[in-house]
Amino acid sequence: MKKTLVAALTVATIAGSLVTATPSAQARDGVGVGIAAGLIGGAIVGGAIASSRPAYGGPVYVAEPGPPPPPCYWQRQRYWDGYGWVVRPVRVCY
Repeated sequence: MKKTLVAALTVATIAGSLVTATPSAQARDGVGVGIAAGLIGGAIVGGAIASSRPAYGGPVYVAEPGPPPPPCYWQRQRYWDGYGWVVRPVRVCY
């Protein structure tokens, strides 16, 4: 709504400035009328584009998720810690 109001005020401002032009200004072969029409038309089209909804891309391919990871289990393993053998539980996943 705000963008539409701004576009309408812009068009009104441009149209008002064209109406209050000095009386000594004369259009040569309709050039002034063409410029005025182009400005007003551009303001209308620009306002319509600014207030339109954004365009989004097409559908996106999403692959199926892979199989679940294999279950993990706890296994007691021994290792040398520099002073002697130590046994502790280790989580093993394959």
